[in-house]
Amino acid sequence: MWSRMVSWLKEHDQRVFFLVNRKLNHALVGKLCERITHLGGARATILATLGIWMLAPKPVSTVGMQAFIALALSHIPVAIVKKTYPRLRPYLALPETITCSKPLKDHSFPSGHTTAIFSVIAPFVIAFNWIGFILIPVAMIIGMSRMTLGLHYPSDVAAGCVIGCLTAAGTVAFLG
Repeated sequence: MWSRMVSWLKEHDQRVFFLVNRKLNHALVGKLCERITHLGGARATILATLGIWMLAPKPVSTVGMQAFIALALSHIPVAIVKKTYPRLRPYLALPETITCSKPLKDHSFPSGHTTAIFSVIAPFVIAFNWIGFILIPVAMIIGMSRMTLGLHYPSDVAAGCVIGCLTAAGTVAFLG
């Protein structure tokens, strides 16, 4: 039963991946995704959270600090899971994948960019609910960009979202 469930999940993961990567992808979308995806990268997330923490007035600076700490903490489970469950990136496992110009070569599961962006936005959404209408779609687009670029499966992105949100929620709860 377990192997049937894993096979079903893998099949549907690949099906959704190809829907995003091949059917929804064209030149303009690919170029846009190559730019947008960096919003979930280390440089953008670290600079944004540090900048808000150091430069914004309270209570926004407090949320910036929570986001920075959540971002830093979120990389611990990502590193552990990537080592424990090494998964080839889609472009390495599926030859018909459309990929970006400089694809990463480390493990795919979970998506670090998705984890990072959700760990950063979650404290802001918790503190200022209304901003979720802007930040959640942006984070989702960054996650989708990871699939569009051939770097992650949907389950990688979903796991990143969960890890980022849980880490952020725990950080906010702990720091109050």
